[in-house]
Amino acid sequence: MSHLLREHAPITEAGWAVIDDEARGRLKPALAARKLVDFAGPHGWEHSSTNLGRTRALADAPADGVEGAQRRVLALVELRAPFSLAREELRDADRGARDVELAGLDQAAHRMAVAENRAVFHGWEAAGISGIAESSAHEAITLGEDCERYPRHVARAVELLLCAGIGGPYGLALGPEAYTRVQQTTEHGGYPLLEHLRKIVGGPLVWAPGVRGAVVASQRGGDFVLEVGEDLSIGYERHDSDAVELYLLESFTFRVLTPEAAVALSA
Repeated sequence: MSHLLREHAPITEAGWAVIDDEARGRLKPALAARKLVDFAGPHGWEHSSTNLGRTRALADAPADGVEGAQRRVLALVELRAPFSLAREELRDADRGARDVELAGLDQAAHRMAVAENRAVFHGWEAAGISGIAESSAHEAITLGEDCERYPRHVARAVELLLCAGIGGPYGLALGPEAYTRVQQTTEHGGYPLLEHLRKIVGGPLVWAPGVRGAVVASQRGGDFVLEVGEDLSIGYERHDSDAVELYLLESFTFRVLTPEAAVALSA
């Protein structure tokens, strides 16, 4: 039996297929961090921490003449987003309906993506996670609202990385407001701003819900690691005659290994 207890839900195999497909479709475009950092895992639900390869000295030891040191680890955190689905909609899915109402799942998927992106790019102090923007060794560049200046700001960020000896290609994560402005803007001559920014960084440009402003990060690898225990999964909580209570779940931690490998562009 899985810890997700899916076997106890009043949901058919076909119903689970619809739910899982919908979750994948909603999560994939929004999980911006996974497009720009190294992904390690999934290591499974039992995986609880990642080895930092370091120790801290202990104040005393069990006997005289010996010294004690404790291995340092970074504990994984669990994220959980509950949601509810109407049983009547699930019965319609079993009948072959193509327009099943899964708004609760869609909202939970968005919340999970925002939470993961925010933890990676801006940190999660309570969980001991330092984000890319806050850990950057470079002074943040003010992005502002004038889209015509975006290429200059992004080019400056790339220059800072090159001067620090950080090779490319580079990726650009744009928060929702900045991404909308870029999508709606064409430069003189009608050239899309989006394509100009892609040429500057030489790598992916991603919509990143949860990100404030933007972040330029090297894509050479080895600088940022998202370590996952349980990858995003759907579990069962309870049900009554009208609805089934489910939840999205993941466990992860994140490490910035090279603070020089990213530049934040503040909103």
